[in-house]
Amino acid sequence: MKSQNFNILFFLTVVCILATLWLALHCRAEAVREKDYSLLRERMVTSQLAARDITDKNVLSAMRQVPRHLYVPENYRHLAYEDYPLPIGEGQTISQPYIVALMTQVVNPHAQMKVLEIGTGSGYQAAILAKLCREVYTIEIIEVLGARAQKILQKYYDNVRVKIGDGYQGWPQFAPFDAIIVTCAPTHVPKPLAEQLREGGRMVIPVGEAGYQQLVVLTKSKGRLIEQEVIPVRFVPMVDSKGKKY
Repeated sequence: MKSQNFNILFFLTVVCILATLWLALHCRAEAVREKDYSLLRERMVTSQLAARDITDKNVLSAMRQVPRHLYVPENYRHLAYEDYPLPIGEGQTISQPYIVALMTQVVNPHAQMKVLEIGTGSGYQAAILAKLCREVYTIEIIEVLGARAQKILQKYYDNVRVKIGDGYQGWPQFAPFDAIIVTCAPTHVPKPLAEQLREGGRMVIPVGEAGYQQLVVLTKSKGRLIEQEVIPVRFVPMVDSKGKKY
């Protein structure tokens, strides 16, 4: 009987030791991965953003801080900091890091700003804005993407509100907005969004047909929108709840 108890005790001790070793190795591996991601993020900022025309120090800082790999599917995380968009499911993508930084920079973000984002997608753009602005409101028409983004955003930020709905209509309940960032492309500027932009505010939006659009910045002055072209881009189209393109 004593021998049997000893064997059981010995077995449990070995299991505990092995479990402790596995946990220690797992935690160490996670720490190494996070360090690797941090290095990749720094390289992304240095070579893809600062080396181009991203000069806003606050935007560069936000891009350094937000872990982009958390906003992409696990099987693409090793590519999270590369210089191109990645699929996130449902036929949608997370934008190229440079485009996220550029669209953020052109609205002149600041700590007192209230921003509306149309097209939550992965939630990454909203996370960058959350680092820079007082309030972020973001709308996603695809429920599964919106729910996924909301889950991760709520984990890290308390100044972001996510809504599942038609972004074309904006979010009049919280208007006017100091800035509006649109990450899907309509063929024209949605009137509701123009109306919800504060006087003096800026909207950045890709406009055009599927496959090719022009990214423009619209500044509201005396009730009118003054347009400035930025660069040619390619975004997914803006659609309604039935999938019809705007």
